Amino acid sequence: MTSADTSRIARSHAGIGVGRSAAITMVAAMIGALFAGSTVVTPLYVMYKQAFGFSQISLTLIYAAYVIGNLGALLLFGHLSDRVGRRPMAIAGMGLAIVGALVFLFARGIGSLYIGRILSGLAIGIGAGTGTAWLAELIGEESKSRATVIATSANFTGLGIGALLAGLLAEYAPWPLQLPYVVYLVALVAIAALLWLPPETVTRPARSIRDISIRPRVSAPPEIRAQFVAPAVTGFGAMALVGFYAALAPTLLAEHLQVSNHAVAGAVFLELAVVVACTIVTTQSLSSRIAMLTALALMLPSVGVLVAAQLERSMPVLIFATAVCAVTAGLGYRGSLQVANQIAPQDRRAEIVSSYFICGFAGNALPVIGIGVISTFAGSTAASLAFAAMIGIFALTALYFGWRYRPSE
Repeated sequence: MTSADTSRIARSHAGIGVGRSAAITMVAAMIGALFAGSTVVTPLYVMYKQAFGFSQISLTLIYAAYVIGNLGALLLFGHLSDRVGRRPMAIAGMGLAIVGALVFLFARGIGSLYIGRILSGLAIGIGAGTGTAWLAELIGEESKSRATVIATSANFTGLGIGALLAGLLAEYAPWPLQLPYVVYLVALVAIAALLWLPPETVTRPARSIRDISIRPRVSAPPEIRAQFVAPAVTGFGAMALVGFYAALAPTLLAEHLQVSNHAVAGAVFLELAVVVACTIVTTQSLSSRIAMLTALALMLPSVGVLVAAQLERSMPVLIFATAVCAVTAGLGYRGSLQVANQIAPQDRRAEIVSSYFICGFAGNALPVIGIGVISTFAGSTAASLAFAAMIGIFALTALYFGWRYRPSE
């Protein structure tokens, strides 16, 4: 971002009466709110299974529907904020999140869960890349890592708050399948209204529909393609670890540890999210590349302690495994996203960030789907071992590219 662009943003802030720090907070709140929508449903799945009478495979497919929404949004719309502006796409994402929450609020069968999850995935797919690019441009060159730290912290804070809030309301308040979404809708509407205040950072948005294309644009320019492999694969691995945890923890709590309290399920996921966010904030002094490579080295040990918690059927081991996985995911997610932001050309930032998120969301989905299928036919232990092998392959691949193609800091 040039000094002229920075001055333009400062003048824009003065005109609307909101400072840059407030604008950054609003965009971060949008990211957190969108990601919270993906975990509000997490403590409620057991209740939905009882209410609507579907199987574990159906539950796996419901999760997959969310990822279909993620990937569809990123493939078709991920680059559009580079053309039409950050604010219009951010508001579009929030609008989809509101519609998705309404579908869950009035759900009467499994079909509603599929539709709600797809809409939630679309909202996050549109908002994740847009919000991250918007933060990077609001902050400018004063700190290359600050935008990534804020975006990733907001992401996981939203995930944790969504799960905890839903768990507490489901366990201790009336209308357990409705009240969490009433509260979530209020938050979405409030944050969506605030998005009119931050300044637009796209200097020349498209003025005609003919200038806009939804043709999928998922790529990295040839000059950065080799550098992009390492952050993309690391993002896949970090989110695969979170997805593996999300798939394994509910089963451990309900079937192995005999814990049926919905608030406990939300609190365990909150631990993961809080430790991830704290790791991101407290390791800012580590360069993006070192953070990324450290996470890759920790991935196999992280999977190992999770499998140990599964075999030992121990709550203390699960709590320890949660912390280890969170540190690994935090370092990997922050480091790899920061590298992707650093190497992205200014005029293709949202496209590159969206390409990164496609890899991350694919990693988040495949473990859940794979574990659900393999567990059905071969047992949970076989599924966990298969996942450990996959993580090992991806970690070694990313280590090779990350070491050979070193991005500038």
